[in-house]
Amino acid sequence: MRLDADADPARWIPVTGSLGWKGRRHRKAAIGMLLGQMNQAAGATPRPGSGFAAWAMSQAAPLLMRKADGRVLVWTWKAEPELIVAMATAQELTPQLRTARAMMPIEYDDTEEFRNPYLGVGEKLVMAMPPEPKTPPFVTYTWDTGTHLITLQAVCADKERFGTVIGAVDEIARTLRTVEDLTLGETPGVLRIDPA
Repeated sequence: MRLDADADPARWIPVTGSLGWKGRRHRKAAIGMLLGQMNQAAGATPRPGSGFAAWAMSQAAPLLMRKADGRVLVWTWKAEPELIVAMATAQELTPQLRTARAMMPIEYDDTEEFRNPYLGVGEKLVMAMPPEPKTPPFVTYTWDTGTHLITLQAVCADKERFGTVIGAVDEIARTLRTVEDLTLGETPGVLRIDPA
């Protein structure tokens, strides 16, 4: 199962599929923002070498995502890459994943219905003010297909500006879809069918 979505190119830069020099500034900024948010949430102080770590990860990220074979899509805000990062994933619904979802804190039960023309009705969770003050604001969309859990999550670096960009994340969430690969009969190859 692969994922596809139509992110507005005037607002978003795709991190997945951008190799080498192409998109490197946006990859580095997105990874740097996520590393910074993780450090802050863990209570760690920023280290001088963290810029190099973000650069190194930005070079490896496209190859790792390509290896994920379409199960991961990532975008960053075009005008300000450090502001928000959105990531869509497809995970097989194992018993362990179902258990982990059932054991999430009660704050994560405050979801609203979210409709997608391809995936049907899912859930949207907005955490503009997470319970842990060091946690950055985020929004998560989930769809249970029966065999897979499709998730889109966006993390914002600025709590005050979170509300101004969430509408753009909604737009990606409405276009998120799965693309099935069908093996052709006697002819070697793969036919990819988009549900649209």
